[in-house]
Amino acid sequence: MLAISRRSIAKTTTSTLRNASVWAAVAQGPPDPILGVTEAFKADNDSRKINLGVGAYRDDAGKPYVLPSVKKAEEIITSRMGDKEYLPITGGSDFTQLAAKLAYGADSLPLKENRIAVTQSISGTGALRIGGAFLARWYPHSKTIYLPTPSWGNHTPIFRDSGLEVKGYRYFDKATVGLDFKGLIEDLKNAPSKSIVLLHACAHNPTGIDPTPEQWKEISDVVKEKELFPFFDMAYQGFASGNTNRDAFALRHFVKEGHQVALAQSFAKNMGLYGERVGAFSLTASSPDERARVDSQLKIVIRPMYSNPPLHGARIAATILGEPTLYSQWETEVQGMADRIISMRERLFDTLTGLQTPGEWGHIKSQIGMFSFTGLNANQTKALAEKAHIYMTADGRISMAGLNAKNITYFAESVSKAVKGHL
Repeated sequence: MLAISRRSIAKTTTSTLRNASVWAAVAQGPPDPILGVTEAFKADNDSRKINLGVGAYRDDAGKPYVLPSVKKAEEIITSRMGDKEYLPITGGSDFTQLAAKLAYGADSLPLKENRIAVTQSISGTGALRIGGAFLARWYPHSKTIYLPTPSWGNHTPIFRDSGLEVKGYRYFDKATVGLDFKGLIEDLKNAPSKSIVLLHACAHNPTGIDPTPEQWKEISDVVKEKELFPFFDMAYQGFASGNTNRDAFALRHFVKEGHQVALAQSFAKNMGLYGERVGAFSLTASSPDERARVDSQLKIVIRPMYSNPPLHGARIAATILGEPTLYSQWETEVQGMADRIISMRERLFDTLTGLQTPGEWGHIKSQIGMFSFTGLNANQTKALAEKAHIYMTADGRISMAGLNAKNITYFAESVSKAVKGHL
């Protein structure tokens, strides 16, 4: 009898071990704060609902927008009947050289002297990841990167997963809903010499607050004085002001002043190539020989990540950037997208002030790019979601692209009620 009981226990134990998953100890991860906003929006059946969490452009009808220049580029690509072969590890040279030209400018000395190592990437996120991995492996002076507070939510995990320590420097002033320039300068001056510093080249995400050209010059001077290494994230060139050259001012000024820089570019926003995942990462070198050595190590970083980048989106971007007529058309379209965002800012400000909404709302107009830090608090954003069916992140960040002629009055009226405590 005892033997039978032991056999039963042994069988049960063996069965339990067989049925236990090796992933049983994996904890549930927290939901993405922005994707969570979209999920709540989709579950809402109210006809007035507005999603201001998504970081993608929408036209004035609230619909996704495929640029006519992109459609034309795809027609050209189709007519050429190209193959579907693998790209080189660092992408097609036609795309990478044109991407570098767009960012650094045709008259850039490093570009003219063949001193820019550039690789295609999986959009801006991939560019940042490549850059983080390269700096963790090869930047000799520091393994710490300083991010503005706040910064894009994905910056911290990208750089931590790359092997860098992440710290912050002051950027946003809650009291003024503006730039804490004094705090920014103080923190950069107090950072250890030769640390890495991430700079949003234009249209700071999530605040929409950018330094002025004069402030950028002062930042450049401090970075040079402290021998910091500047890593620019430029996800909105052209989309911020409507002018690609104006939006590249900070990067080009730093390069002109002799800084060696790293740069992450994205073509998601300015060409609407969100799902095509088109980007570039680049570094300025001291000579063509050094550029070649850096390029060789970029390939070694990239090869075990994803081998080589996707083809179609890069062909679209290269066709637009390389065809003068198409490039001119694209610049007009980018200006149009930026102008619509700016017009929404002006109309929102006018409506909020016309409704005598408590507070100072000038920051709505002074901020730039897709996003705006409204100054709304978590209780107000929660009330807007629950009672007005308006969805945004809890910190009050909104995507201006989600506003249009049909919903902006309702949005402004709801915000005014929330601030007054009448919602």
